[in-house]
Amino acid sequence: MVSFEEARSIIFDNIQPVGTERIHLLEAAGRVLAEDVAAPWDLPLWDNSAMDGYAVRSEDCQTTPCKLRVNGFLPAGAQADRITVETGSAVRIMTGAPTPSGCDAVVPVEETDDGKEEVTLMEQVNKGQHVRFRAEDVAAGAVFVRNGTIIRPPEINMLAGFGLALVPVYRRPTVAILSTGDELVELGRTPGPGEIINSNTLSLAAAVQETGCIPRIIGIARDNRESHLEKFREGLKADVLITSAGVSAGDCDLVRDILEELGARQLFWKVGIKPGGPTAFAIYGASPVFSLPGNPVSTMITFEEFVRPALLKMQGRQRVLRPFFKAVLREGLRKKPGKVQIVRVRLEKEDGRWYATSSGNQQTAILKTMVDAQAIAVLPSGSTVFSVGDEVDVHFYGNHIELE
Repeated sequence: MVSFEEARSIIFDNIQPVGTERIHLLEAAGRVLAEDVAAPWDLPLWDNSAMDGYAVRSEDCQTTPCKLRVNGFLPAGAQADRITVETGSAVRIMTGAPTPSGCDAVVPVEETDDGKEEVTLMEQVNKGQHVRFRAEDVAAGAVFVRNGTIIRPPEINMLAGFGLALVPVYRRPTVAILSTGDELVELGRTPGPGEIINSNTLSLAAAVQETGCIPRIIGIARDNRESHLEKFREGLKADVLITSAGVSAGDCDLVRDILEELGARQLFWKVGIKPGGPTAFAIYGASPVFSLPGNPVSTMITFEEFVRPALLKMQGRQRVLRPFFKAVLREGLRKKPGKVQIVRVRLEKEDGRWYATSSGNQQTAILKTMVDAQAIAVLPSGSTVFSVGDEVDVHFYGNHIELE
């Protein structure tokens, strides 16, 4: 048995991004950039006006108010090479238009009388005001988005501004999902005596999809060698294989033996956590194989703590673990020594502090406590008693950032 921390370390040491591809910029939102990107030209490409107003020479505007003759007009998109701001003059200019020769400041129209042939400036003028200078955003050759950056609308705007229609990103892994057990029936069929619906497959597929990966459901492996071999051979063609159930030590628990027969290298089996102890991790070629317990609560918790961060790392993410923060217990908790205890909790925030309360019965058969949980408290292996008022380490579970 390995510890919670050792299990994560082993997984991360054996996980690498699955490769890269070039995709259209609009499809890249939420993906991870796979290369540093340098500016092919200056941004902006020329000095230009940040305001609708008048391009002026600041040395002509040392008195307030100041009158200047208007000797030209520059709309956005125009070229400024034939217009010059001469002594005692101004050029009417629109936002984004290139500033003309001789100009070193722009006066917003709101600070003038909006004259057409002669304009009166009402405010003091400072050199450089309201001018966006060439390369003040990004200079040609400078790296402006780095490898490992998650591409958001701001990155898309800047990449588009440099004319980059195709961008290099880390590929999204395909993740095969397999449940095992004779008792399972697929969704849409009413379970008979001794049967249960294969809910784990759908839960895992949804969780995989939330990470950005591509889930591929491959069905149910029945409790015999032939069915396991058929399904596992199919699942091992994907970038990642996740199985649920069949990983313990019972007569029908065939997962580990079949993986070994097919050539997978087991790196650990059993982790010092509760729930989720009978979790295994193996490598088949370069592909990770996660064998999770079959109890739905244990399946979801081990996915959250072990599989989710691994899938994020495979997509080039650099921060893959949900950040921990402190929460004050509003009820006492007890646990046995020797294992990390994963507790499903609800949160409240008062006077800048988080307070945690159990989301309900913590037995692994009680699925509703996962539905009601907003966060997960991770209780250290060496402690046994946690009193009201004690602080514990907590991280959000799922999309509950709105609680902040």
